[in-house]
Amino acid sequence: MHVNNFISRKLNLSLPYWAIICPLLAISTLTIADDFKDYSWFTALLGFILISAVLAAVHHAEVVAHKVGEPFGTIILALAITVIEVSLIVSLMMSEPTDGPSVLARDTVFAATMIILTGIIGICLLAGGVRYREQNFIKQGVSTALITLVAISILTLILPNYLTTEPGGRFSSSQLIFVAIISLILYGGFISVQTIRHRNYFLPQTSETVSEIHVEKPNSLTSIFSLILLLIALAAVVLLSKKLSPTIEDMVIQLGAPKSLVGIIIATVILLPEGLAAYKAAKQDRLQTSLNLALGSALASIGLTIPAVAIVCYFADLKVSLGIDAKSSILLVLSLFTVYLSLNSGRSNIQQGIVLLTLFLTYLFTTIVP
Repeated sequence: MHVNNFISRKLNLSLPYWAIICPLLAISTLTIADDFKDYSWFTALLGFILISAVLAAVHHAEVVAHKVGEPFGTIILALAITVIEVSLIVSLMMSEPTDGPSVLARDTVFAATMIILTGIIGICLLAGGVRYREQNFIKQGVSTALITLVAISILTLILPNYLTTEPGGRFSSSQLIFVAIISLILYGGFISVQTIRHRNYFLPQTSETVSEIHVEKPNSLTSIFSLILLLIALAAVVLLSKKLSPTIEDMVIQLGAPKSLVGIIIATVILLPEGLAAYKAAKQDRLQTSLNLALGSALASIGLTIPAVAIVCYFADLKVSLGIDAKSSILLVLSLFTVYLSLNSGRSNIQQGIVLLTLFLTYLFTTIVP
């Protein structure tokens, strides 16, 4: 507490001390991770530090979002996490053996999309339905995000299976570049609509709650520090996930589960900051903010990852397979269709959350028991 008071008084920062210490501790731990990687107690410590970094990231994202307002706050969090996620995918792709096409980008993007569509949105709708029975949101904004997500996900993850130039769900070089450009156009168009032309579609329908009205916006110095610490925390989450992935992979193999489950676990950890922020917003009756976070994150995950992968593959002469199998295609289309029906009325209820979470459990179960 004394540390927090000192920082607040000397630097005029309105930040709790744990939110400052946790990201810095997480990054510092990475410097000694290789020296203690064989100790089980240190692995458990890394897991604890990872969770603390996630909680710190959520706090700093809320500070930045409160400063810049909606929908820019949710965009900042979505873009920050996606850029770091892309960096992780690209670095892992570059270190993979080159004897066959890489499926890492496909598995990561598909896992992130399913987690967001059925897991995060499902939990938000369920939590909001339990507490408020019904929650309202602006239909036009959600519809704009969903039609963009339907187009971009099917073009990148399902279409490759039906093209004949390359086998095995692969795009040719020209096709991959074309799809990358299309992805950027779709995502750029959505950002333009969200921030400029129809910004009101993505703003909460009601005015700020009583508790938020009396909360003064953070000063510029606090906001800048929070943005820096947010990026540090997100980087720590991704890098710690990478450090822990061999341990997680060994556990999955010992359980006899498919290795694709490792990607789901890592994607879940990376999406925890967005998931927690969306859940907190739904619990505070701000479902519009929750949906902005979830759908915006799904769009950023595909719209930025695919172009980045395309550039790397083109210049590094790598092969990548983006087409998902028939089972995954059915689950993806069913999830998109269910989310569209659930969010088509401008009101949510508990049953919509239950259905989506059921699809999420089905996705997890069929991954473990294919």
